[in-house]
Amino acid sequence: MSNNKDNGAFLKGMRDGLPIGLGYFAVSFSLGIIAKKGGLTPVMGFFSSLFVRASAGEYAIYTLIAALGTYWEAVVISLIANARYLLMNAALSQKFNPKTGIIKRLLVGVCCTDEIFGISIAWPGYLKPGYTFGATAVAGPMWALGTALGIVAGGALPTRAVSALSVALYGMFLAIIVPPSKKDKAVAVAVIASFTLSYIFSIAPVVKEISSGTRTIILTIIIAAVAAVIKPHTTPENGGGADA
Repeated sequence: MSNNKDNGAFLKGMRDGLPIGLGYFAVSFSLGIIAKKGGLTPVMGFFSSLFVRASAGEYAIYTLIAALGTYWEAVVISLIANARYLLMNAALSQKFNPKTGIIKRLLVGVCCTDEIFGISIAWPGYLKPGYTFGATAVAGPMWALGTALGIVAGGALPTRAVSALSVALYGMFLAIIVPPSKKDKAVAVAVIASFTLSYIFSIAPVVKEISSGTRTIILTIIIAAVAAVIKPHTTPENGGGADA
């Protein structure tokens, strides 16, 4: 019975991961052009994107490679650019059935990207790891393939034309956050506050000098803490038992 439910969650994850993968393909294609400038081959680009799946982090690393940066600089930049995933995984850790094994918890953490986090955190009740795995099984390879093909294309396509394709990813992200906002006023207020404060932080003196990744982390902590105090949310137990 449990295996059937896990398989159903995996298939549903694959279905929900398809539109994410399409958006990823467009964005990573332009990322591949940057990787090309850094001297990466299509195979190198494919596997680096397959295992990393972080647009800002990969962009920073590819740029650093092109500039002949050091390993130490690569480590520091990666930590700064991807630190937000620590917060996302901390939030996802509260969605697991207490009986979920440590291996599955760690693998979900490896799968976590902005969009995969968005659909995983929206899963009703306890998160079934198979759902996150299914979404990643589709979206991850498409992200990697886009990077590889972007390297192959090199400078063949105008950079503006390729960058314009990334608009699809923003539309997809809106599709993730709008439905929950309609169902819960507290979520809607948090989303509006996030957009508003993010804009203010981007233009305010002193604060605007902080990197976008650090600003995101600060705002996430503040908004999440305030929302948790004012409108605490309890995750109802589902009747599916353990996701072991």
